Amino acid sequence: MTVIENLGRGLLALLLLLCAAWGAMAFWFAGPAPASQRYALLAVLCLVTLLTLTAQLLPAWHRLRWWAVAGFGLLFAAQLYWYVNLQPSNDRDWRPEVAVLPFATVDGNFVTVHNIRNFDYRSEHDFTPAHYERRFDLNKLEGVDVVSTYWMGPHIAHVFLSFAFADDQHLAFSIETRTEKGEGYSTLKGFFRQYELFYVVADERDVIRLRTNYRKDPPEDVFVYRVKASPEGVRRLFLEYIRQMNELKETPAFYNSLTTNCTTNMWVNARINPNTLPFNWKVLASGHVPEYLYEQDRLVTDGLSLEELQARAHVNRRAQAADTAADFSRRIRIAEAKSEPTSAASSAAKP
Repeated sequence: MTVIENLGRGLLALLLLLCAAWGAMAFWFAGPAPASQRYALLAVLCLVTLLTLTAQLLPAWHRLRWWAVAGFGLLFAAQLYWYVNLQPSNDRDWRPEVAVLPFATVDGNFVTVHNIRNFDYRSEHDFTPAHYERRFDLNKLEGVDVVSTYWMGPHIAHVFLSFAFADDQHLAFSIETRTEKGEGYSTLKGFFRQYELFYVVADERDVIRLRTNYRKDPPEDVFVYRVKASPEGVRRLFLEYIRQMNELKETPAFYNSLTTNCTTNMWVNARINPNTLPFNWKVLASGHVPEYLYEQDRLVTDGLSLEELQARAHVNRRAQAADTAADFSRRIRIAEAKSEPTSAASSAAKP
């Protein structure tokens, strides 16, 4: 057997193993609900994979190797057909945090947003659900802030946008998973069509205060940065978020931990404007999004260094002091004479 033949068989074996590994995880996470059926499917996949690999590696089985590959290919094709036909739904037993779908009606320069979330929190998991609707005048749209929240070091953050209107009105859009009751979040599950995509449209007293005042295990550090953008660009971006939100109400979609997460969707939505930032690894390493925006001169800095800007943008102490105040959004944006101290988590967020 030549070196090229050995190399070819080795590459084929590697491809078979990669396909089998993906297939096993797909069956495990997205397979039938009864565990016995998932175990049976996994057993069949493992058996077929083992036989196919054996046919590639054992000389006595070489005459069967292409039949074995064909059999594995048919099984894998059937699995792909099943997988791509999994359908997202808006009709599940949702957790109360994501149970109510937001939507909006647009009438010229006026946008009425329905089901804006503004829960009354006593702790992270003890709250009274509450929603309201508000009419926004696009002529009073003043800017957009990027909000980043850290809980596990400098490289991973949840990032979302908050649109600023006159009279200190703000409307936040946080792209998240829509989870069912009793269902937790897993990054790995997020690759296998296990969560629907959800736009949390919320009052900042909800979506920011939840993270600064009530999440303790682990605690979160929240930073709010103003983005440099033209009024026309902010308007287009706001309407794109409205369009995407309304589309999800009519046509649900799956969340994906890599391709449709909080930052990749934000980047895709921003492409509605010309001169969108090129895709960068810092979009995937979401904790570095503010750093990337700073490097590209897309943040209002007032001449501050990145470290100084991060210190000013850290809002935890101001949010804790503001708590339920009606002017919560204004108070968390009032820069203090001295930069507020940051916790170890927020210090780690600095490059």
